[in-house]
Amino acid sequence: MNPGDRLSVEPLPGSIASRLDRLPATWTIWKFVILLSLGFFFELYDLLYSGYVAPGLVKSGLLTLTTVGLFGMTGVAAFIASLFFGLFVGTLGCGFLADRFGRRSIFTCSLLFYTASNLIMAFQTTPAGLNFWRFMAGLGIGVETVTIGAYISELVPKQIRGRAFACSQAVGFASVPIVAFLSYFLVPHKPLGLDGWRWVVIIGAHGALFVWWIRRALPESPRWLARKGRTAEAELVLSKIEALVAKEYKAPLPLPAPPEPQAPRHTFRHIWTVPYRKRTVMMIIFNVLQTVGFYGFANWVPALLVKQGVTVTQSLLYSSIIAVAAPVGPLIGVFIGDRFERRTVIALTAAAIVACGLLFSQASGAAALISLGVALTLANNSMSYSYHTYQAEIFPTAIRASAVGFVYSWSRFSAIFTSFFIAAVLRSFGSTGVFVLIAMAMTLAIAAVLLLGPRTRDLSLEQISH
Repeated sequence: MNPGDRLSVEPLPGSIASRLDRLPATWTIWKFVILLSLGFFFELYDLLYSGYVAPGLVKSGLLTLTTVGLFGMTGVAAFIASLFFGLFVGTLGCGFLADRFGRRSIFTCSLLFYTASNLIMAFQTTPAGLNFWRFMAGLGIGVETVTIGAYISELVPKQIRGRAFACSQAVGFASVPIVAFLSYFLVPHKPLGLDGWRWVVIIGAHGALFVWWIRRALPESPRWLARKGRTAEAELVLSKIEALVAKEYKAPLPLPAPPEPQAPRHTFRHIWTVPYRKRTVMMIIFNVLQTVGFYGFANWVPALLVKQGVTVTQSLLYSSIIAVAAPVGPLIGVFIGDRFERRTVIALTAAAIVACGLLFSQASGAAALISLGVALTLANNSMSYSYHTYQAEIFPTAIRASAVGFVYSWSRFSAIFTSFFIAAVLRSFGSTGVFVLIAMAMTLAIAAVLLLGPRTRDLSLEQISH
């Protein structure tokens, strides 16, 4: 039976899904993951350079390390908060764009938008201009984050979904040591008379040069096309993928499983109906809390080190060494990402963040600070690839980007205020106070995931939806 015959007797969305899930994980499939991961690389570079350029912003006199009032707009906290306010608006208000216009086009447009915003930001000379363009960059990054998650989950077969997200995060987090070492070499200096932190930002904006090359090699999501009723396009895209995979597999492709019964066409309001209501509440709680742990360390590590008596130059060096571990956690996940239940991995890595963070707050020597910083980074980034997989797979295709954008926006909303609270806690209680705050947040996040999270291991997206 050829693909055209199959489509005449099976509901197309179910047929498309079962044909995708039976594909062997050949080079073609992993190429799609790697290309999307390159987009994620530039996204994380732009997202996470805040902490590394912060000492340079302070040194240049553009910002202050702490603020006089809780919500002062001239400190590092305001710079970080501007990014997360943009991320909040992008994920909450614009997540629907990928559901409406497609994964491929929004992936491209959002990447171009935030790289352009960062380039403009690199030449700002006032706190207001700096914060405004950081907000605009966050807007584009927020849309990109949601789109990449939906894109990967729909393109890869179910048996490698966790490993595909781990691969994406490993490539993405490879940007962290790069931005860290660039900051170490550039931020204390003024190459060609331009502040070093500006060079770090400008270098990241070069991601735009790769956009059209990546876009040409990526197909639109067949699942999305089918759900939109664009059946001929979905069949054409999937047939090309099947032909490439079959050529690489050098054997007949496995027969697809009988298609799962298709749920009614979903709209955004369905996130508040069974079975999605509990998942929505769980991910809102988790995202509000995990932000405290993840960005409380990732964006503040140089400042935390400075507060513990380390010089600015030393803090950048220590941060750069710690950052080398950033892609290692997800890289391990490439090999084991689908062997364990997703919610279990999330809970275990969050517990490791609690333990390592409290020990870090009491450390003083270089070896101890770097070792515990590496352990914290491994735990944070292992948790990251696990929950990004999880939140993309627990909602149905028709509203995946919108639903993920909504629940993920709460992490961005939390981060807006977390930046100010951490600055206040750091000023009043030092690093110990910051890590006690992180420990409390991560403990509650563990409880939410274990009590409310559904099982997803070895299940198709359609089975999880039901």
